[in-house]
Amino acid sequence: MISPGSRPDHSRPGPSRIAHGGKSVFGARLGILMLEARFPRIPGDMGNARTWPFPVLYKVVSGASPDRVVRRKAEGLLPDFLAAAEELVRLGADGITTNCGFLSLYQKQLAAHVGVPVATSSLMQVPMVQATLPPGQKVGILTISGASMTAAHLEAAGVAPGTPVMGTEGGREFSRAIIENEDRMDVAAAEADILEYGAKLAASDPAIGAIVLECTNMVPYAAALRAHVGLPVFDIYSFASWFHAGLSPRDFGHPASAPAEWRERGRSGN
Repeated sequence: MISPGSRPDHSRPGPSRIAHGGKSVFGARLGILMLEARFPRIPGDMGNARTWPFPVLYKVVSGASPDRVVRRKAEGLLPDFLAAAEELVRLGADGITTNCGFLSLYQKQLAAHVGVPVATSSLMQVPMVQATLPPGQKVGILTISGASMTAAHLEAAGVAPGTPVMGTEGGREFSRAIIENEDRMDVAAAEADILEYGAKLAASDPAIGAIVLECTNMVPYAAALRAHVGLPVFDIYSFASWFHAGLSPRDFGHPASAPAEWRERGRSGN
């Protein structure tokens, strides 16, 4: 105990107070590559910073419109996404994700380029969800555009051939407002589209035991869909939260944690 008026003795051995740098921004380990869009991003949307219970870094990729990425397979945009991901890592991100499930096409290239873990698409959790289901059940995928979802997108995410896929483009609001990049959206109508086509997906195959939402903009409606169809629903929020838990595992404190030098990048002892 330090008596009143005395000064602490810093000469005595104690927990290390050395801090290490190595990047520009600290405390935000997840970097998100964003499409260049203007449609409303309500809470729950990946592009609304209030969605996340942890800090994130954003980088908008110029020219990456929803139409170009979804309907035209992000043609010609690979160099832009590679440069943007590199910038996020240089800034401080220790893992990279994106705000469009169709960017699974760039998974291998991005991971090879930036040298940190990359999780481009919500579709990548399909094999993991499949492994949790009872024998005879399967995962169904709800996407913003069934017509644009190709075997190449699914294969790049490790999704098994024959996995049921349902698009919402036949709805009244959701797909049109997002892909056409409109600056106004009827949220109630968008939710109705998700519920309608989510129910159609579930009804299309009685073996479907869980749903994965491809589109990152569907997250605000996941809870309503879960209640509507009675099946587990997974999305980019569940996937990115899992991903972030590996980038920054929770420290449960004493007695498991020992005093250590403070760092976010690199390994202790390096």
